[in-house]
Amino acid sequence: MQKRMGEAVARVARKVNETVENKTDSLGCIVSAWVSPGADLANCKLIAFPIGIYKAMRSVTEGIHRISLANNELKSLTSRFVTTFSQLRELNLAGNYLHRLPEEVTSLLHLQAIDLSRNRFRRFPEPLTTIAALETINLEENEITEVPVEKLATMASLRSLNLRANPVGPEARLLVRPLVPFDLLLSPEEPVPKA
Repeated sequence: MQKRMGEAVARVARKVNETVENKTDSLGCIVSAWVSPGADLANCKLIAFPIGIYKAMRSVTEGIHRISLANNELKSLTSRFVTTFSQLRELNLAGNYLHRLPEEVTSLLHLQAIDLSRNRFRRFPEPLTTIAALETINLEENEITEVPVEKLATMASLRSLNLRANPVGPEARLLVRPLVPFDLLLSPEEPVPKA
């Protein structure tokens, strides 16, 4: 376990150095500069964001606008992560073991897109409803049953909310145009079995 964690940290450290040297606006583990500028920390087998990265990136965190930590083994996101990368516009946390977000996520004033698909949320992460710039929320394949309908309806910038493959209650299905100005993606309702 320690060897695996050590290898993951080493991969992350190499990519952080590349981010600092190349002055890109993304943070990462798998370099994809030839596809799009920057890189990501996806598929690094991280169980936590390495603390040493905060010191290494102190001088460039304001310039980091996109971070992908998709397909890791993260169980939580710390408030320090959120406050360190306060200029984020895109955050991809898909394919982890997250079940909640820290309250400090409300301080991500520039966040436009967040991907929390394939995690373990049972409740809609309500702090997201206070982020004015948020345009896209992906919560596909979680375990969400309740949705804060009234709060979502007041999100002026929200354009897309993906709740597919969640056992959402009937109140979420009432969020239809023209009541809300965003696209709501839900799985089709299951037919009621005949007795």
